[in-house]
Amino acid sequence: MAAELVEAMNMVKSFRVSDLQTLLASMGRSKSGLKQDLVGRALRLVQTEYSPELLKNIRQLYESRFPKASGWLAARRPEGVPVTYSSLSSSPTGTQGTDYLNGIPTLSSTPAAEVKLVSLPFYQTLETLLPPTELIAQNGEKLQDSQCVFELTQSQADQVRNSTELRPGMKAIQVVLRICYTDSIGVQEDQYPPNIAVKVNQSYCHVPGYYPSNKPGVEPRRPCRPVNITPWLHLSTAANRITVTWGNFGKRYSVAVYLVRVFTSAELFSQLKHCSVESAERCRERIQDKLRFDPESEIATTGLRVSLICPLVKMRIGVPCRVLTCAHLQCFDAIFFLQMNEKKPTWTCPVCDKQAPFELLTIDGLASEILKETHEDIEEIEYLTDGSWRPIRDEKERDRERERSNTPDYPVVDICVPEVNGHSPAHSSTSQTGKSATGSTAGGAGGGVVVDLTLDSEEEEQGGGAGGDSDDTEDSQDSPAPKRGRYDYDKDLVTAY
Repeated sequence: MAAELVEAMNMVKSFRVSDLQTLLASMGRSKSGLKQDLVGRALRLVQTEYSPELLKNIRQLYESRFPKASGWLAARRPEGVPVTYSSLSSSPTGTQGTDYLNGIPTLSSTPAAEVKLVSLPFYQTLETLLPPTELIAQNGEKLQDSQCVFELTQSQADQVRNSTELRPGMKAIQVVLRICYTDSIGVQEDQYPPNIAVKVNQSYCHVPGYYPSNKPGVEPRRPCRPVNITPWLHLSTAANRITVTWGNFGKRYSVAVYLVRVFTSAELFSQLKHCSVESAERCRERIQDKLRFDPESEIATTGLRVSLICPLVKMRIGVPCRVLTCAHLQCFDAIFFLQMNEKKPTWTCPVCDKQAPFELLTIDGLASEILKETHEDIEEIEYLTDGSWRPIRDEKERDRERERSNTPDYPVVDICVPEVNGHSPAHSSTSQTGKSATGSTAGGAGGGVVVDLTLDSEEEEQGGGAGGDSDDTEDSQDSPAPKRGRYDYDKDLVTAY
């Protein structure tokens, strides 16, 4: 019972999202959520509601996922015995040490012999030291140890020993271990098995760890790249023994050892600059083809805007680069793209997220000319139908200039300078305006008038009747100035226009 429960849980861990959703739906559970949520929900289902029906569903899904494992599962007798995988059994013949795996010589008819690993831009394969060989499970344990032995020739050892160092402890000529799937025939990418550990001549070597994920609910991703085993090798004709510890959860893996030449991002950029540059004339033809009028289309495109800012680092592009298979004209910086893939190989276009292998990269000659001719403040251009281009100025800068051109000129009044008579600038200007307005009114011209709103009509008549009396004028000149409050201006005076 315990063995079947462990077996069912291991099967669930190897399911895809569609398998998990099918399993949960068949048991009346919710099938929404991320993969890690579905896996946790399925594992809790196995632990809490384990039944023969549930085990049957899990086995059916597992056999549909791994048809080669179905024979092993169906052949189990009795049913309660854990799964065991048949080990390779053949008597050693007169074979070389490079043909051994798990201490037993591999068969020439092993499917792994047909496996071809994908070529990597930063690695140039010089020689194959151990061809792709399948990891064979020796028992039903989930943690397996597989060994392989190979030897270096004297010339190979000297080549590694005398190679230059890319950086301290890292040589340009290396011996690398590569691991991939063997479930399908064809070109395979590097893929690590779970719980992997590599020991070379009884010393553990470094295997790349997981990339941390900044997005919530996203599982960390492990970069599967060649494992450099050079520092732990015998750089002589002595035999080197590699022990690979791996998790046996139904998937099949193969290992291979190669002598490679390692390139840096600067060396790849030098290759790109000398071998893959698209001329400016060809780029103009591409633009004209893209903007050519289509009579069947209801929308006519007269221009196409392209940013001069790299989408990777949000800085002005230094060397414009594109992928030949991409439909867009937007470029990205070639140097930054190669540097990022040197550290974290993804090889995807930063504009459209499509595959961007190194072989399909090209430098845009027209964009290179535009970057040289435009000022650094220009961040965007527009391609026109005839293949020409024009710079696009920043919208904020254009709005700023438009405001400057439409703003009328007003005189600047300094309101902080005190007047001689002690009045505030506002009152002084108002008083002066009133006086000038009175004079101008007397002369026949219009202007401002100072009106005392505290006087009633009778006082205005009396004031008007005594306007010509010189004695009243003298009394008003001799009378003391009116008292002011805490404000430094006459609150009772308002300028009317």
